Parts: sequence; structure tokens; C-alpha cells
Amino acid sequence: MGDRHAHGQHQLHVQPHQQRLHHDVGGMKSQKGPSASQILAIVTLLPVGGTLLCLAGITLVGTLIGLAVATPVFLFFSPVLVPATLTLGLAVAGFLTSGAFGITGLSSFSWILNYFRQGKSMVPESMEAAKRRVADAAAHLGQKTKDAGQTIQSKAQEGKEGTKTS
Repeated sequence: MGDRHAHGQHQLHVQPHQQRLHHDVGGMKSQKGPSASQILAIVTLLPVGGTLLCLAGITLVGTLIGLAVATPVFLFFSPVLVPATLTLGLAVAGFLTSGAFGITGLSSFSWILNYFRQGKSMVPESMEAAKRRVADAAAHLGQKTKDAGQTIQSKAQEGKEGTKTS
């Protein structure tokens, strides 16, 4: 903060780290090259992001081909409502999966870009926190999948019991 003068004006003090910012290029110091943690981040995250983007494209193409092939088959050889429901459900699942892979890949690339712009290195504590968050998310996803499987199984059991009484 500045010191107050008699006429209500503020005096500006320039901090040393503000002067140093003018010598940085794109968040990275101009005297040094990338650190080992930055190189490790690129080596690990670029292939992951590229793979996820490729999976997104393959999933999208597979969904479109599947729709092109399955729709006429369902329309010719089945009642109308069942194949329409299956086709719509599979199409939605395919597009959502493709979008999820694409967003994940793009967010990985975005994270890499921001990582280098800030010029930060990975701290072991933040790595442990990230590992814990990933483990918690995986456990949560596993529980949701288990719950969905139990719901489907109970509905299938109800359907079986309903057909036995008819």
C-alpha cells in the first residue's frame, strides 16, 4: 500500500517481484529452460491428451457408422418403438462418450498451457492432493455405477415377476 500525503495523494511503491515480471517471457524465466517437472508434465500429458482426443474421434465415427447401419436394420426387421428407443439411447450414449473424451483431452491441453504460462513446478504435496482427489472421484464413480447396476437388476427382476403372473 502507499503512504498518505497531506493532499490526499498516494505514493506508489514498486515491489521487486513486479520489476522481475517485466523480464519474464510468457510466464517462464528467460534465463532458464524448462524444469524437469515441466518436461515430465509434457511427456506424460501430451500423449494422454492426444489419446483422449483420438478416442473421442473414433467414438464419434463409430457412433455415426453404427447409426447409419443399425437404423435401417431396426426399421425393416423389428417393431418401431423398440429399435427407435435402442437407437436413440445408443446414439445419445455415443455422443456423450465422444464429448467426454474430447472435453477431457482439451482440458488436459489447457492445463498444460496454463501450467507453462504460470511457470510453476509441481509440489509433492499438491501431487498427493491430486492423487487423493482422483481416488475419491474413482470411488464415487464406482459407487454410482454399482447403484445403477442394482437399479437395473431390480427392474429386470420386477419385469420377470410381472411376466410370470400374466
